[in-house]
Amino acid sequence: MHIMRTDLRQLHEALLDLTAFLNRPQPDRSLIAEAGIRLDRALFPLLVRIERRGPIGIVELAETMGRDHSTVSRQVAALEKSGLAIRRPGRTDQRVREVAITAKGRSMTAALDAARERLVGPFFAEWSKRDRSELVRLLRRLVADLTRGEIASGSGSQRRRSP
Repeated sequence: MHIMRTDLRQLHEALLDLTAFLNRPQPDRSLIAEAGIRLDRALFPLLVRIERRGPIGIVELAETMGRDHSTVSRQVAALEKSGLAIRRPGRTDQRVREVAITAKGRSMTAALDAARERLVGPFFAEWSKRDRSELVRLLRRLVADLTRGEIASGSGSQRRRSP
């Protein structure tokens, strides 16, 4: 199947716009305030990622966050100091350090989820359940396909390049 250049450009622009929105500080600040929690905005995405994907190795966590290992390690230390996460030896490889959410951290992410539902839920109120499900399905498919085709996989072919 041939993909039109304009289709790819429009998809790329939409993804850039979504990424720009998600990276803006104000939505995170609003979410944190709505949740009624005290958390440094820089630690917010890290805590949520640990809760969603953890326990997770520090190196893998850094890669998924697009940050370097030392930055994430310092941020994890701040989460540990706050009692929100804990570092421990890896489950499958004791040499690997992984980070896991604590009960206090899980309570905080639950408050963030409830706040997200209150703040973002109304935007989807007019969407049908089918449209919401289809959006999730297509985004998951896109991520899976892009992940499978990463240039880091060793193939330099045009087909395997990431956006």
